[in-house]
Order: sequence, then C-alpha cells, then structure tokens
Amino acid sequence: MTRLAAPLTSRATPGVAAASRSHAVGAGTEGARRAKGQQTRAVIVEAALTLAARDGLEGLSIGAVAEATGMSKSGVFAHFGSREELQISVIRAYHQRFEDEVVRPALTRPRGLPRLRALFRGWLTRVTAEVESGCIYISGAVEFDDRPGVVRDALSAMVRTWQDALRRAVTQAQEAGHLRREPGADQIVFEIQSIVLGLHHDARFLRSPGATDRALHAFNRLIAGARTSAAPADPAP
Repeated sequence: MTRLAAPLTSRATPGVAAASRSHAVGAGTEGARRAKGQQTRAVIVEAALTLAARDGLEGLSIGAVAEATGMSKSGVFAHFGSREELQISVIRAYHQRFEDEVVRPALTRPRGLPRLRALFRGWLTRVTAEVESGCIYISGAVEFDDRPGVVRDALSAMVRTWQDALRRAVTQAQEAGHLRREPGADQIVFEIQSIVLGLHHDARFLRSPGATDRALHAFNRLIAGARTSAAPADPAP
C-alpha cells in the first residue's frame, strides 16, 4: 500500500520564525502609529471647529490651532499640509456632525410631512444652540460668497448636500399627498432656508428674544399654506 506523504511540520526554521515575529511587530507598530496619528488629527480638527465657529473659517490659522492644542506649528502642519486643507477638514467635520444631529434622526420618521418637520426642528435646535458659537454654514457663506477657490467649493458642496436632503423630504411629502405640488419643492426649500437665516440674524446679531418661537411659527404657517387634507395632523406642541 502506498503511504501518504508525512504532513508538513508547522515548526518554522529559526530564521523564518524570527522574520515573522519582526514583521508582526513592525505591522503592530505601524498600526499603532497610524491610530495615534488619526487621534491627533481628530484633536486638531475638534479645536479648529471651536475656533472656526468663534472666529470664522478665515480666522482659522495653523498658529491659532497650534496654540489651542498645545502643539507646534510644524506638528499641526504635518497633519494637514496647508491652511486650506485644515479649513476643508473643518467643513467636512462640521457637515458630518450636522448630518448626525439633524439628518439621521429625521430619517427614522415616516416619509412625508413627519420627516420634513423633523428635519426642520432638528435644524432649528442646532441653530438655536449655535447662537453663541456661530454656524459655519452661515458665517462661511458670508466669508466666501465672492471668493472662488477650494475652500468655497467644499463649503458650497456641503450646503448643497443639505439642501438636497431638505428638497428630497419636501418632494416626498408632495408625492405622499401631504403637500400640494405648488409651490414647487425649490420654493419651499428657499422659504425654509430664509426662515433659518432670519432666525440666525435676529437671535445672534440682534439678540432678539423669542426668535426661535417666531421661526417655528413661520415654518408652521408655510406648511399650513401648502398642506393638503390628506396630511397627517400636526404634532402636539
């Protein structure tokens, strides 16, 4: 009877084993270094977000962030390479936070008017909380409205993404029969945006009491003028 070949032994030669251990240690060190770099970058972006909310994106500098984080300018620069890249990273981080706090919770609501209301209320809550710190979307629009470049492009893309989500919610409310087809979705989104800009102006610049309540009242009036008899009842205040 022909015998099967003996199985290969799992014992590696000393040289191969040492090389394997060295590779594993090197991979582990590289992974730890990468994780530490990501953590440091997150700390820098968080500090930069705070500074940008207070001083605007144009007030953001490598030096100011270095001072806020206790790092050297070269250390901050090594993570971003330029002031513009730092500004863009802040815009992206702000947008991610906006989606997490405003958009994602609203997506758990039924399509149509309930979701649109949830989006507006979430936006209202965030803008009200930013009365003291400032809204990067709004302040950034003032800073970069006439300044072409990569920072303006990044900011504009994020704002358009949010407007698209809002427009989609309006369109779904129209498709569900909750809102009339006229005025169109673009008009409703424009008026909602105008309400929030008015809130930001009165609450942050004029320090006008009751601005949030007036903004909510304006939104409810807008919806009342566009809703149909098939729309779900308004939620209790």
